[in-house]
Amino acid sequence: MTTAHSAAARPRAGRGDPALRAKHVRQRLRTAAFLSPWLIGFGVFFAYPLVSTVYFSFMKYDGFTAPTWVGLKNWSYVLGDYPFFWPALGNTLWLIAVMVSLRVVFGLGIGLLVTRLRTGGGLFRTLFYLPYLAPPVAATMSFVFLLNPGTGPANTVLAALGLPEPGWFNDPSWSKPSLTILALWCVGDLMVIFMAALLDVPKEQYEAAELDGAGPWQRFRYVTLPNISPIVLFAVVTGIIATMQYYTEPIVAAKVASGVIGGSGQQFEPGYPDRSTLTVPQIVYNLGFQRFDTGAACVVALVLFALAMVFTAFLMRRRSGFLSAED
Repeated sequence: MTTAHSAAARPRAGRGDPALRAKHVRQRLRTAAFLSPWLIGFGVFFAYPLVSTVYFSFMKYDGFTAPTWVGLKNWSYVLGDYPFFWPALGNTLWLIAVMVSLRVVFGLGIGLLVTRLRTGGGLFRTLFYLPYLAPPVAATMSFVFLLNPGTGPANTVLAALGLPEPGWFNDPSWSKPSLTILALWCVGDLMVIFMAALLDVPKEQYEAAELDGAGPWQRFRYVTLPNISPIVLFAVVTGIIATMQYYTEPIVAAKVASGVIGGSGQQFEPGYPDRSTLTVPQIVYNLGFQRFDTGAACVVALVLFALAMVFTAFLMRRRSGFLSAED
């Protein structure tokens, strides 16, 4: 029998082979079983809420009656007629540009300082990390009282030194810088992350750069920064996402500074003073849980989600371009 006839006589394992098909099915089922926790979590906590948010953004829905289709009316109301959207978006973008940048720079600087200390490093690490453990409401209330324009110790010290006394949380031009100072005080989380990254930089690279005559700035620029750049990107991206969810600190600061600490029947202007502390999550709460306008709240939430995706994609693209340029 020739080779061709013997090859033709043997059964060929191909796409039509039942045993091979069954093997592929078992492999797919095994893979799906391992992925099922993530798939279930993704579907329940991300995909379904996102699809529901898009659906309700085109509906008139108050949470009690059946939703009715209204088309783009919610979008036109939020983007055109709702007076709090654009001030809140502007404040949120300001906090992203200023507060996130300063937190990353300050956290990296503190991390560099602590890792270079030969004595007392543990004490300074504890002192810088402890403020991060303070509850946000308590920390914000403390800062409002410390920065009280009339009786706060900060202005008392400034007056004794003959320096200008800002209005802090009671002044629209100083309210966002005051929130930034509060965020810098609670920078212990970034300090710990940057410390771990800095301690992981190979010492041989520092020694080689020093032998080549590189100074402190050159060693930081060409050795430290390239090694910790993924951590810097992580800090920026997570900082942007956290700032887009910035709710507790600005609303507590506004209420305490305006004198509305609690109690029923008290009137409170959102974003006191003069809407300068108003953020996008606050208007999501205002529309969805105070005005029961779920459709408009979903529109704001989708805008927030789109901005987060744009910022993240931009940063990831810049990071990829930076790595390609280095290569």
